[in-house]
Amino acid sequence: MSVFKDKTLLITGGTGSFGNAVLNRFLRTDVGEIRIFSRDEKKQDDMRHDFQARMPEVANKIKFYIGDVRNKSTLKYAMQGVDYVFHAAALKQVPSCEFFPMEAVKTNVIGTDNVLDASINAGVKCVICLSTDKAAYPINAMGITKAIEEKIAVAKSRLSGDTKICCTRYGNVMCSRGSVIPLWIDQIRKGNPITLTEPKMTRFIMSLEEAVDLVLFAFEHGQNGDILVQKAPACTIQTQAEAVCELFGGKKEEIKVIGIRHGEKMYETLLTKEECAKAEDMGNFYRVPADNRDLNYDKYFKEGDTKRATIEEFNSDNTYRLNLEETKAKISSLEYIQNELNGIPNLV
Repeated sequence: MSVFKDKTLLITGGTGSFGNAVLNRFLRTDVGEIRIFSRDEKKQDDMRHDFQARMPEVANKIKFYIGDVRNKSTLKYAMQGVDYVFHAAALKQVPSCEFFPMEAVKTNVIGTDNVLDASINAGVKCVICLSTDKAAYPINAMGITKAIEEKIAVAKSRLSGDTKICCTRYGNVMCSRGSVIPLWIDQIRKGNPITLTEPKMTRFIMSLEEAVDLVLFAFEHGQNGDILVQKAPACTIQTQAEAVCELFGGKKEEIKVIGIRHGEKMYETLLTKEECAKAEDMGNFYRVPADNRDLNYDKYFKEGDTKRATIEEFNSDNTYRLNLEETKAKISSLEYIQNELNGIPNLV
C-alpha cells in the first residue's frame, strides 16, 4: 500500500457496499485519510459507529462529508487536499432508473461531470470511475447513463492535465446493497419461496473484494482514458438461486419465476465486439485504451479496421459458466454469507 502512504482518498457514494469494502481493506494500512462523501447522514452515522467499534485504533482516519455529486460546491469543498478519488456514487437500480430516467441523468451523468471537474480543478492525481456491464450495448436508462459516464470520463481524460482518469466496468457484485442474494436470504427465513426473474438469464458475478481489486488494478496499471474489466465468470440466475437455497435451507422446488423486470437483458456484456478489437489482454483483466482520434474524420474513412469483423464480444453467455457447486462455493466464501450463516449482523 506504499502508493497510498500518507495520501488522502475520497470515495463518492462512500457509505455503500464498495465504500465499506475499501475501508475494510485500507483502514489499517499506511493510508493517511479516507473521506466518505455522500448525502445520507444516517448511513454516515452508522458507518462511523461501526468502524469506531471494530477498528478504534484507526477509525480517526475516516472523515465524513455530507454532499451530493449533483452539487458542485459540496464537491469543491470536499476535494481540498485530496490525492485520489474513487467515484462510486450512482443510481444503480434498473427499474428505478426506468421510471425516473432524469434522476439517473442528474446523478450518473451530471454528477460524474461534476466529480471530474472538481478533481481536475483540485489537482487530484487519479480518479477511478466505477461503471457497469450494463453500459455495454445499453438498453435501459441505468446502462445508458453509465455509458455516458464512461464517455465523459474518456473525453475529460484528453484535457485532464496531471489528473489520470480511468473507468472500471464490472458485473453483478454479490451481496452488495440492493442486490438479489440478501433478498433471497430474507425470503427463505420468512418461509416464503424465493423469487427470480428468468431462470436462463446469465449474469457475471464477483465479490466486493474482487470489485476493489479491479479498482486497484486500474489505479496501478491503467492509463489515462482507459476502461478496465475483470475476466469474471458467470452463472444462470437459476443456478445462483439454487445455490442460495442449498446454503440457507430454501426449497428449490418452490422457486417462483416472476418474469423479466423493466429494462433487463437475458445476458450482459463486459466488452463489446468493437472494444474487443482493440482490447489489451492483461492476464485476469482487459484494458480498453481511449479512442484519442481527433475530429478530422476524413482520414478514418480512408483507413478501416478489418479485424473488428472477426472478434467476438465478451459477455455472460460466452465467459466461463459456473456450475451449481462452483457457484455455491463462490457465494459461501463471501464474508457477508459467513456472517449470515453464523448469525452476525451485516452493516450492508
